[in-house]
Amino acid sequence: MRWLLVLLGVAVLAAVAAVVLVLPSSSEKPVKSTGKPVASPTKEQPTPQVSEFSDPCGTFDTDEKYTYAVTGYWITPKSNPCTWRHQFQEIHRVGGDTVIRIGYGMQYRPIDDQGRILRRDNNQVDDLYESCVQDGRTCRQAAEDDLKKFNPGNRIARTFVYRTDEAYSTSVFRCTDVERTIETDKRVYYRLIAPMDGSDDASCNFEEAGKYDLILVAASKVDSLTTLLKLGDQFGVRVFPALPLAPRDQKTPTRANPDHIGALTTLTRRILQDYGARFEGRDALGGVYQPFEVQMGATLASNPTLAVYADQHEIVEQELPDKPILISPYLDARKRVGFGQTPQQVAEAFKALARTGVGIIAPQDSRGTGKVGLFWPDQRDDEVDPRLRPVVGESTYGDAYHGSTRDYYREMSTAREQMVAQGFEVDLWANVEAFEPSGEQPCAPQGTRGKTDKKRLDQAVTMAGRYVQKVVSYMWSDFMTCGEPSLEQEIIKDYARPIAVDAIRRNRDIQDGVEVRGYNLEGGTITVEWSGGAKDLDIAAVGWLDKAPQDAGLAKGLQTAWVPFDWSQVPPGEWLRIGVKLPSGQAATEPLRVRISV
Repeated sequence: MRWLLVLLGVAVLAAVAAVVLVLPSSSEKPVKSTGKPVASPTKEQPTPQVSEFSDPCGTFDTDEKYTYAVTGYWITPKSNPCTWRHQFQEIHRVGGDTVIRIGYGMQYRPIDDQGRILRRDNNQVDDLYESCVQDGRTCRQAAEDDLKKFNPGNRIARTFVYRTDEAYSTSVFRCTDVERTIETDKRVYYRLIAPMDGSDDASCNFEEAGKYDLILVAASKVDSLTTLLKLGDQFGVRVFPALPLAPRDQKTPTRANPDHIGALTTLTRRILQDYGARFEGRDALGGVYQPFEVQMGATLASNPTLAVYADQHEIVEQELPDKPILISPYLDARKRVGFGQTPQQVAEAFKALARTGVGIIAPQDSRGTGKVGLFWPDQRDDEVDPRLRPVVGESTYGDAYHGSTRDYYREMSTAREQMVAQGFEVDLWANVEAFEPSGEQPCAPQGTRGKTDKKRLDQAVTMAGRYVQKVVSYMWSDFMTCGEPSLEQEIIKDYARPIAVDAIRRNRDIQDGVEVRGYNLEGGTITVEWSGGAKDLDIAAVGWLDKAPQDAGLAKGLQTAWVPFDWSQVPPGEWLRIGVKLPSGQAATEPLRVRISV
């Protein structure tokens, strides 16, 4: 470590250094160094920047990595900056290069006769916005006063609120004659005014009487995004800040309210133009995350939420060129509910989402919620995992689900190829859920979701197969760090275990054989089992390994191995089990099940 070199050269610091405290995260355990990784300074993976000195949260350790197949995680907002710092270090240690943060929702709010903003649930004054006062007038009254200076007929028709732990510059304003920053002891308010249709006219002509939207943002005095991007620079992690969550339709909460999309578009435009002004050229800003979730299904094309995606994509194109929008819709494969969808219906939904211009679609695998199962075609008659029974009851996989996670990602992969051929730039990521439907000790402060284990997470990665460009997980905060041992600790202990994700029959020159794709294949042996026998085929001895395939469509870390195999010895139509094992004894916990038609 660099600080050791400093100590050797400057002996006078030795006494001071002896009492320097390093404050590890509560989830950190002593770990063994695996050597310093080679930096790859690209927009996709910024170069980690190592600090030689300690900070209030501990020293920056960017050298030790226990690389796992999952390379991105969601995190929740935290008020303690040291918590951000430890989360980035922990995520980086297990090979993570992407952080997606949970955000906040924009809301339509009623007001009282004094112009005070009320809560939605009980019509009481909301103390979060009560302190927004200008010259003895509420911010809403003051905003309307400023509008009436241009024309007495101007008025504010609707009031929206948005809270955030970010802070903006004056670039968030467009019409400075009526828009203001209001500072209080605890927070900063941004008062935005815009036409109700979302046009956000840059001419700022208020001479003709009109109705306007007030968007009042309760923000922080210290910008969390600046902090996150600085950590992204230091750890080589891309950050996807959350866009404002759209107001929900009161009758159908799973949909965005179409009447409020104009106001949402205005707020999104203002935030992104501020990002563009402050963070132009920052590689650590990977893109933006649209947090409004939709179910992928046959009726998605008529969902007004897709208009939100399309409008926000257009704004991103204008304000943040080359930065994609990431969305993470969910799947539901259950047969016993009327809204369960087949893999083919989900593939059509993928196309509808791609047409809105979003750059990354990361469908939730929905195994954590129990809405989709992890199983192979020859396991349809098997009883479901006991951990799924709270959701689907005692059932077989075939009776419970229209298909497995693998079926859905395979169909979406085909849909993606078709959309790319039509000129749409869209990636398919897998969002594997790092939790169980329930647990004796719930991980999150709210809800019943319980801890899962690395074996089940390996299985989810296997089922995503070669069909996705990246594997991410919901989420780091709580789910990866709860329990004893935590899932993070399990990964650190077992990170080198191979994971096979795909096997196909493939010739090499004149030899018949099998090609396997997966993680941690180096030094391994391909195992093939069928009813009539078994083979152990050492990759280094009889085959070949490509540790870094030049296929842009493959997830980071995937390797390709080939070994010779005589397929004629396997009866036609029989299912084989193909796995990988290492000299250490570690073997893939989920063997591939493959049937080759001869």
